[in-house]
Amino acid sequence: MASPTPCYHCGLPVPTGSRFQAQVLGATREMCCPGCQAVAEAIVDGGLEHYYTHRSQRAGNPQNLPQALPDELALYDRTDVQQPFVEHDGELSETHLLIEGISCAACGWLIEKHLRELPGVSEASLNLSNHRLHVRWADSQLPLSSLLKALRKIGYAAHPWQADAAAEQLQRENRRAMRELGVAGMLWMQVMMATMATWPEFNIDLSPELDKILRWVSLFLTTPIVFYCCGQFFRGALRDLRTRHLTMDVSVSLAIGGAYVAGIWSTITGQGELYFDAVGMFALFLLAGRYLERRARERTAAATAQLVNLLPASCLRLDSQGQSQRILLSELRVGDQVLVPPGALLPADGRIAQGQSSVDESLLTGEYLPQPRNVGDSVTAGTLNVEGPLQVQVQALGDATRLSAIVRLLERAQSDKPRLAVLADQVAQWFLLIVLVVAAIVGLVWWQLDPSRAFWIVLALLVATCPCALALATPTALTAATGSLHKLGMLLTRGHVLEGLNQIDTLVLDKTGTLTEGRLTLSAIHPLRELDADACLALAAALENRSEHPIARAFGQAPEAAEAVDSYPGQGLQGRVGARVLRIGEASFVCKLSTQPAPAISGEHGQWLLLGDEQGPLAWFVLDDRLRDDAPQLIEMAKAKGWQIMLLSGDSSPMVAEVARQLGIKDARGGLPPEAKLDVLKQLHSEGRRVLMLGDGVNDVPVLAAADISIAMGSATDLAKTSADAVLLSNRLSSLVQALHMAQRTRRIIIENLTWASLYNGLVLPFAAIGWITPIWAALGMSVSSLLVVLNALRLTRP
Repeated sequence: MASPTPCYHCGLPVPTGSRFQAQVLGATREMCCPGCQAVAEAIVDGGLEHYYTHRSQRAGNPQNLPQALPDELALYDRTDVQQPFVEHDGELSETHLLIEGISCAACGWLIEKHLRELPGVSEASLNLSNHRLHVRWADSQLPLSSLLKALRKIGYAAHPWQADAAAEQLQRENRRAMRELGVAGMLWMQVMMATMATWPEFNIDLSPELDKILRWVSLFLTTPIVFYCCGQFFRGALRDLRTRHLTMDVSVSLAIGGAYVAGIWSTITGQGELYFDAVGMFALFLLAGRYLERRARERTAAATAQLVNLLPASCLRLDSQGQSQRILLSELRVGDQVLVPPGALLPADGRIAQGQSSVDESLLTGEYLPQPRNVGDSVTAGTLNVEGPLQVQVQALGDATRLSAIVRLLERAQSDKPRLAVLADQVAQWFLLIVLVVAAIVGLVWWQLDPSRAFWIVLALLVATCPCALALATPTALTAATGSLHKLGMLLTRGHVLEGLNQIDTLVLDKTGTLTEGRLTLSAIHPLRELDADACLALAAALENRSEHPIARAFGQAPEAAEAVDSYPGQGLQGRVGARVLRIGEASFVCKLSTQPAPAISGEHGQWLLLGDEQGPLAWFVLDDRLRDDAPQLIEMAKAKGWQIMLLSGDSSPMVAEVARQLGIKDARGGLPPEAKLDVLKQLHSEGRRVLMLGDGVNDVPVLAAADISIAMGSATDLAKTSADAVLLSNRLSSLVQALHMAQRTRRIIIENLTWASLYNGLVLPFAAIGWITPIWAALGMSVSSLLVVLNALRLTRP
């Protein structure tokens, strides 16, 4: 069988018999849908067809972009709506827009070129790294809504960009941390060269004047490192001392402060060794670790903020006469009635006052099939109305919605510290307390024996016990392992994954999108009368092309659509193709058209839909959410390790039991909302079990955040991916099996690094206490120890 022709614009397969074409670069190009055809023609008509020669990847399918309603776009022309994100300077206005649909650098060329040719646009520049578009234009000549329409015409959706307050604060802190790290690294290199020149070991014949100059230069360069770059350590140490809570900040501050004070004394008196290079080294290594930690916190904050994007920007409010008016979501109040047309998101939690439809609740439940909803049923903000118009009485807004409850579950789960993390904090406090007590005792003893050496010996002891190599042991191994794991299709976002995988004894799996592909596919066609399978498929596709239901995607694009199509939520569709009246959907609904009895089902698993006309049934269509080919391999590996395996799904259909049967999973539970999944996880933790969670949806986010180790599929929602400890970019479960073996190897390297760093600190401590090691040799030893840790970690880059 020949492979289908790819769409020239987006690369998706062109359905058999498709009539969508466009003239591009002097040739007729096949298109998969009218959306791609319209976008291609708009690009050509604008004289921008060279976009197709510049691009390195296919464009996104325009039908996958969020739908834009004309009256919703018109809201952006209101002054009060523009106030938060548009700045006005005389006749010119300026804003930043977030662009969806960008696939490669050529998209930036196309967007900028197209906008600059519009009347009134004076500047348009796109940042490809974050997909933010900066535009300056004359609002009097070109309304903002027209600018947004112009972008959509060439296949891109634009939204006002506004930084979340918490995310903006984290970004400011992140930039400051990067500046501190850069200043520390740059000045340390200069300090190291100046300081090493004064060492007797280098046997450089320095004049007393040059030696004095180098000492003062070292002091001058080290001072910004101490007071600017290391200020956070001293502030943290003061805070911890006030609260009587010892942390690494206390030890680090004592070592850095002591070395700096000793360097000042040596510089002024001209006697003794300089230790400014040790100050710079400690600062650089420790600031790098803090920076990585800050980046992880930034991802977590951005993850929570993503939930805001799940709600629509506007809605249709009904007045007392039943007339609808589009308003901003912020203008909606509890008790209002809203009209939700098919294909629109529900703006708030409420109860259906009029109408019937199907609602896609996969966002919250993971169930891929929309559920029938009638008058009196409750509906949830952020879910999608699929078939018929609904009038909804608003019952909850903002923080009172179920969507906000998921955010609170996420924050609570992320704030809970694992038992081992709490234990590690307690051990660290005792370790620091012991070191400080030993340093004080050693100082008192040496003050009695030789007061001139007491300070230097205590300083050497503090430097020797400074956790530099310990701090590098894990980050360097993780950094080296990241590249290797990325090649296997697995991206780590948190460091405890590689340390904790060997302790896992329970595997919790989601079904839809994780063990299955997360989309309905047509698995079989059973003709019942004179028409063959292809003819029946063409008739069914003609009907389904008019539907927003996820089932419709399984039938592909049809050359022509049916006429007079009516939707019957929870039952099916009726329409006319040529002179033939057709129905597709539930067997009882279809058979009412012909008064014929429903044909028997042969017993295959899946979703069965009947196609029929006025003479009787025409064909059965079997739809299924196909199991991933490599799912059995993952289950076999888990069983080989002796793990308990659980399937927790929001899907309440019989497919949960069927998937569990095919994979041999004994404990499978369906119809679970996010809070129920979290309760199961808490029960497992109360039994002392260590849980690995694999999921992909927003409904999995609380469990992903609370599990000991969590992995999100690459096709998961952004929120699920950023809440997980790792992301399976390839979507191949077989890659996860390979990545687990790499994780075990990485964990072994981390243990080796931690063992070496601990042994070094333990061995050097007594020698420093008896005065055999000077502070400068302690600093050199720490450097060598750190180098060995790094070299050992680099072994992970080899296959």
